[in-house]
Amino acid sequence: MPQTTPTDPSTPHLSTDPELLARLRADLASSGFTVERLQGADAWGSRAGAALFRGERVAARRALARSAARDASVRPAATLALTFVLGYSQTVDAVAEALPTLGVDGAVTLGLVAREADTVRALIDLRPYAFVDASGEAGWWIASDLGELVVEGALREDHVLGVGGASATLAGLMISRQVDRALDLGTGCGIQALHAARHARHVVATDISRRALDFAAFNAALNLVDGIELRLGSLFEPVAGETFDHIVSNPPFVITPRAEGVPEYEYRDGGMVGDDLVASVVEGLGRHLAPGGVGQLLGNWESGGAAAVTGKKGAYSVADWAARGDVPVDVWVVEREVQDPTAYAETWIRDGGTRPGTSDFERLYEAWLGDFEARGVVEVGFGYLTVRRPVDDTRPPVVRTERLLGGLGQNDVGLGAHLLGTLDAIDLVRGLDDEQLAARRLVVAGDVTEERHYWPGNDDPTVISLRQGGGFARTVDSGTALSALVGACDGELSVGAIVAALAQLLGVDERELRAELLPQVRELVTTGMLRA
Repeated sequence: MPQTTPTDPSTPHLSTDPELLARLRADLASSGFTVERLQGADAWGSRAGAALFRGERVAARRALARSAARDASVRPAATLALTFVLGYSQTVDAVAEALPTLGVDGAVTLGLVAREADTVRALIDLRPYAFVDASGEAGWWIASDLGELVVEGALREDHVLGVGGASATLAGLMISRQVDRALDLGTGCGIQALHAARHARHVVATDISRRALDFAAFNAALNLVDGIELRLGSLFEPVAGETFDHIVSNPPFVITPRAEGVPEYEYRDGGMVGDDLVASVVEGLGRHLAPGGVGQLLGNWESGGAAAVTGKKGAYSVADWAARGDVPVDVWVVEREVQDPTAYAETWIRDGGTRPGTSDFERLYEAWLGDFEARGVVEVGFGYLTVRRPVDDTRPPVVRTERLLGGLGQNDVGLGAHLLGTLDAIDLVRGLDDEQLAARRLVVAGDVTEERHYWPGNDDPTVISLRQGGGFARTVDSGTALSALVGACDGELSVGAIVAALAQLLGVDERELRAELLPQVRELVTTGMLRA
């Protein structure tokens, strides 16, 4: 069972008593307290679920009440959802019915609820979580602090976040190859450590917050996940001198003004200026990755109005951060979203529970915009960072920076396999000179389609695009020659033979056509549109 240091008085009193947790697991399972059940027509359904996602709980409460009145078998799950997800106090009798094995007293002992006369009030958020990874479908129950929806105001600065959009995104990106040791840097409620434990023999999970480690220990114990060691401390301090095969981190990357009166939420604010927290994590990854090890994290980066003002280059800064480390690493950055300072400030002020239209919101807004203006920041990018320590550290590091805008987390569930395939492809094409690449017999991936646009009445296309159905759903502008080459890649002919045939067909110089197409072929192999 995970071990952590003793908690201080500010930490929720969450017990990991094995007998009580076994009773809780049995009740949660028998009640049907699952994602599928809650999102189905016999609970709150899709419309109320969408309203809940927008931060409105009334529709979900009404839907649960209707479902429970219609079908008594729904009542236990409805009571648990009303209590722990929506944060409504319930009668003692209703909670006792929903937790028949644990009982209300057992729930109080575990630290889940407080009993107040004839009602029961949740002290924590506890909800089902479902996912699919390389090992198949699975689900857990995840505990965290009560959110803004229940608190109905600003959150406490040591708030422990549950599984938010960023957490789910990073879990979906996680490379699930089997490894010996993994590190979850800044574990929070422990969700990434739980995922890592599905492919790592031993996981070390760190956090600066005792409160977070208490939740992480509870979640691991509740879900019977072994092999996780919890350590208290900031960034890499708890693992000084150690290396890992896989490092994952959803660090506190939110850019926060260092000004009096601005809350410093531990789950999102690393206490540094601008994007320095993400920079420090990237800089330190190489020292803590074993040869061949991979680091994956979410982050953001600032872009200045002029390099002379801030020296910032947005997503391209990440390679500079990595280069500051004393261990050469490959760097791959995928920028998925960009916000201007106003949108960024609004997003994160609301995230802390401060509502627009209040004096506190305006005061914080002034602080955020003043901070960005003082440092010449004109936009903030969000995205995914993959860092790998090469086995052969004598070769030059690979740096790949892509802007694939589409919103953080959109269509990115299950991308771990694509990321791993891309890393393998990068190694493959780097090891091939042009002659060796031309000798390869390639096959076009099954998810690649071609799109052509014509002017009315014209037989020649004005635009040809290759579209990737999986992965990052890339679109590549393709000329006639590249499109024809890709179409001919069925594993029968080598790339060189296809280029020679195209040169003859198009009446162009073969050497010139080869010089034009081979770099594009390298990129298509790297991104998985062509398979070697």
